[in-house]
This record gives sequence, structure tokens and C-alpha cells, in this order.
Amino acid sequence: MKFRFLVTLYFAFLPAILAQRTYSGNVLDATDKTYMEGVNVEVLGSTSSSLTNIRGYFSVKGNIGDTLKISFPGFIEQKIALGEETFLMLQIQDRARFLPTFEVKSEPYAFRFKDGKLTLIDPDEEKEPSTKGGISAGYLDSPNGGIAIAGVLSSLTKRARLEREYQKKLEWMRRREGYYAVVESDSIRQNLMVKYQLERSDWDRIIIRFNEGNAYHEFLDWSKERVYTTLSEFIDRERRWIN
Repeated sequence: MKFRFLVTLYFAFLPAILAQRTYSGNVLDATDKTYMEGVNVEVLGSTSSSLTNIRGYFSVKGNIGDTLKISFPGFIEQKIALGEETFLMLQIQDRARFLPTFEVKSEPYAFRFKDGKLTLIDPDEEKEPSTKGGISAGYLDSPNGGIAIAGVLSSLTKRARLEREYQKKLEWMRRREGYYAVVESDSIRQNLMVKYQLERSDWDRIIIRFNEGNAYHEFLDWSKERVYTTLSEFIDRERRWIN
């Protein structure tokens, strides 16, 4: 009886096991587009998780519809739904980027707080900082002391800053449509893997090297055909070099 129950249970979960896919990709800093090491990437509700390596690479097992959680200390946590595409280029935003910028002046020194860091202002700066759209601060001329803050606070709200960052990201992604149309296509990946006799692990390593070799232009404004041709030539060179 117990054996029959285990067999029934196995076949009940078999479709879900077979439907599992390998999702891999890279995690980048949304601000400077550099690879991030040590980012935790996990499929919620499962035991599949991965820490990114020095190139920001990760690999996890999941099903279509599962939720992928990306987290790193000091950065905004992200959750995305897994779909058909199995190679993902992910970006996370440093929380410090959303802190307001302001200055504190107290003779003979002046300080600037920006991106979560307090720095000493060079007194020889030619351009005086503008308070338009920002916050400036200084000591009050009163017996009780204190700090006076002025500026337009509304433009520094988290919502406004998030909207600007989001629009920038959308524009950056739009200019990389040709790249995504090739690298995120399962059919193109499968065709190239068959053509060059590659394993999935070979493909992942080649894509990482391909991205690194073209990081200076990020494929901005490249057509799908140009990306495909460049990738094919790159794979051919890599394969001949390995052999």
C-alpha cells in the first residue's frame, strides 16, 4: 500500500519536474552597468538558488510562472516572473542613489552629501552648486543655532526619482532591442548550439565573454541582423580557438 502511494505521488509530480528549466544570466548594477558579484538569486517556493560570480553570472532551476527574487545588501530587491526566455539580463538599483543631495556649509569647510556619501567640497570649484530642484543647508544665524534647509523638495521625492530612473532604463532597453531579439531568443540559441555543436554550459560561457568583449558600446542601436552576425562570428572564433 505504501509503495503504491509513493508511485502515485511520483507520477503526480512528474510533469512539474519535467517542466523545470534552467534559467541563467547576469546581474548588473543599474547605474554603471558593471557585473555584480555575490547577488542572491532564488526561485521562491523552491530550493533552487544561486550567488552570482565575479561576472555577475547565475544559474537556477524553475518553471514558467515561478517568481525569481534578486537581492543584495544596500540594493533594492527585485521580483520577476519567469517566462519562456531562459537567459536573463537583470539590473538592480543601489538604494543610496535615491537619497537626496544636499550641502552643508560652515566656515571654513563645506560638505556635500550625494549618493549616500559625505564628501568635502573643493573650495576652488568654479561652478557654484544650484539649489534649483535640490536641497541646500547651512547654519542659522541665531543664538540657538540649528540648520536651515531650502530648495524644492518635491523633485527629490522617491517617486519622482524612481520615475526618472525607470524612463532612463526603458530608453536604454529600447536601444538594445536588436541585442535582446537575438540573445533572448530560444530558437536562435538552439540553432546556433546545433550549428556549432555547443552544450548549454558552453553557450552560457560564450555569451558572458561576448557581453564582456562588447561592453564598451553595449550594442546600443544595433540591428538584430548585426548582432546575429557578430555573435555567429564570435562563436566561430571561440570554437576554433578552443579546438
